Amino acid sequence: MAEDLKAMYKTIMDDNFPPDMEVSFFDGNKRQTLIYEKVSWTIDNVIKGLRYGENPGQEAALYKLVNGNLLLGEIETIQPGQYLASDIELLQSGKHPGKTNLTDTDNALNILRYFHDKPTVVIVKHNNPCGVARSDDLEDAYLKSYMADRVAAFGGCIAANRAIDKKTAEAISNQYAEVVVAPDFEEGVADILAKRKNLRVIKIGNIDKLQTFVGQKFVEFKSLIDGGIIAQWSFTPSAFNKNDLALAECEYKGQKYMVKREPTEDEYNDMLFGWLVESGITSNSVIYVKDSVTVGIGTGEQDRVGVAEIARDKAYRKYADRYSFEKYGVAYNALSDPDKKNEVDSKVSEEKGGLIGATMVSDAFFPFRDGLDVGLSEGVLSVVQPGGSMNDYQVIDACNEVGATMTFTGQRSFKH
Repeated sequence: MAEDLKAMYKTIMDDNFPPDMEVSFFDGNKRQTLIYEKVSWTIDNVIKGLRYGENPGQEAALYKLVNGNLLLGEIETIQPGQYLASDIELLQSGKHPGKTNLTDTDNALNILRYFHDKPTVVIVKHNNPCGVARSDDLEDAYLKSYMADRVAAFGGCIAANRAIDKKTAEAISNQYAEVVVAPDFEEGVADILAKRKNLRVIKIGNIDKLQTFVGQKFVEFKSLIDGGIIAQWSFTPSAFNKNDLALAECEYKGQKYMVKREPTEDEYNDMLFGWLVESGITSNSVIYVKDSVTVGIGTGEQDRVGVAEIARDKAYRKYADRYSFEKYGVAYNALSDPDKKNEVDSKVSEEKGGLIGATMVSDAFFPFRDGLDVGLSEGVLSVVQPGGSMNDYQVIDACNEVGATMTFTGQRSFKH
């Protein structure tokens, strides 16, 4: 049975999807049609598209937009030929990519497009980032993103917005990943990454032009259980610099409430960094960031207090693992020496999981102050959120009580 299960994941699934697809929007005498072409790759003399869908046994196909245009109102779709994840170049692979490899890559690019100014690395697992970091050096950005959640990064998709150099490649080759994607790979890097036989090394030259994709929209399709389809325009953040963030204020029962402290430049930077990372995370979500690195990421929860607590708890656990690994070379859960474990626990407790001075980011408003209090009680000193709750005055008071600052984006960023 075990061998059968292993064989299941090695199977290359045939698909019966046709080579071309058209999606037409028709209004009276006006028809707008988008034309798509199925993508395939040749690996070990096998011509095949996606290996399989979300699970073995599910047929799947990847189509890229090759012609057509859609204009609804004043919103226009991204133009054909501006390819990213739908037109990848496989430099090394013992396997065809599967659906999850492509969707993880795509969501990594979705986040990366906002950070062209500095080397940035996004590590995605199950379509959510587990570590995001930007730095002046690509290797440093990779190591920080990896150590942000070393456990979840196992088998993930690593995406960088700079050409992979030898130092970064050596660091990547020390870990297990499914995919590494970058705009280019410096000479000698291929030999280093080849140490990982089944690592999918993907080159996407257009990553160098990712910033041109900011603000461009595409149509998202969600199929329903009865075959129905929901179509919507893709989400576009509207806050890109500190002038796009408003200091938190509101009026309640004739009284005006305003946060007393304006953010520092570093806090503004982390607010913007966190808000743009947040746009690629499944809702409900709350994340904590510090110094352009994710500290704790909470995803896909039904209540905001719960997700704030999950992100906090993850920050504590990941900090313990990171400190143990850096000091003793082993995971926290593998520490057998009680004295060493106590030292790690004391360090994590003293520094509150790295949350002291961090920024708290929420994809929607806090309906009550209890969710916000989770972060403030851990030493969070800045908050960015959409605002707009009837109880905004409560969260403003909560910040003022501890000297924290808060800004409103005026925009919700749910992602389902």
